[in-house]
Amino acid sequence: MTWRFDAIGTRWEIETDQPLSSQLQGRVTATVERFDREWSRFRADSVVSSLRRGGTVDAPPDAGVMLDGYRELSRVTDGAVNPLIGLGLEALGYDAAMSLQSGRPESAPADWESILTWTPTTLTMHRPGVIDVGALGKGRLVDLVAAELRDLPGRTIIDASGDLLVRGGAALVALEHPYDPTSAIGVVEVAGRALCASAVNRRVWGDGLHHVLDARTGVPVRTWAATWAIADDAIRADAVATALFFDGGPGLAGAWGVDWVRMTTDGRVERSAAFAGELFT
Repeated sequence: MTWRFDAIGTRWEIETDQPLSSQLQGRVTATVERFDREWSRFRADSVVSSLRRGGTVDAPPDAGVMLDGYRELSRVTDGAVNPLIGLGLEALGYDAAMSLQSGRPESAPADWESILTWTPTTLTMHRPGVIDVGALGKGRLVDLVAAELRDLPGRTIIDASGDLLVRGGAALVALEHPYDPTSAIGVVEVAGRALCASAVNRRVWGDGLHHVLDARTGVPVRTWAATWAIADDAIRADAVATALFFDGGPGLAGAWGVDWVRMTTDGRVERSAAFAGELFT
């Protein structure tokens, strides 16, 4: 059975061997709503929006794991990945109003760890800024949804439009060509793991504008067109899929035991030695 719904600005599909009870659907819906209410920069009532001008709030339960992940991402990419890139995305028109009107690129502050601090109980912005957790946030939410469904018998597939997790079985997944969504550059079997993908053809507006920015410049990346990462959980797969747009990505993948593929904007493909799928190009 397949349950489809929209959440955090994208389409979700949850496929299970047995129909989901209304109680389980309610638990999933509540988990998604809670995460969105805390981390969405598109909602006026979110925790992120409440911190735009600075301040301290009770730490959301996911703050530590996600911001610790950002610290590692920032380190391995030499600052290219930064959770305070929100103003940079808004400067290019990817804002709450979805104006899609591009202005001057805006880099994220390199000293973000002195601006955004967290403890097990508090989350503080020491000066105005906008948090964006797009580098790993959807993967984290996939893991949270999977935790709600962990006791289901049989195979469960959670597909959040590019971030996918399979439990209790296997699924053959096509690696969508970034410039032709009707074709694939390869296939891979995912069993008991998560596969997350990112590409410059997703969330595209204007001339050459997309959602993957180099935080050091505020400009969309130009070298890599698409990335795929397979890990034991979706948050790490999502984080590596982001890191692979930059030089430090393969090193992080190796340290975390993540298999990967990435494709340049001129069509060349790289893969990790342990990637077990088949590539057509």
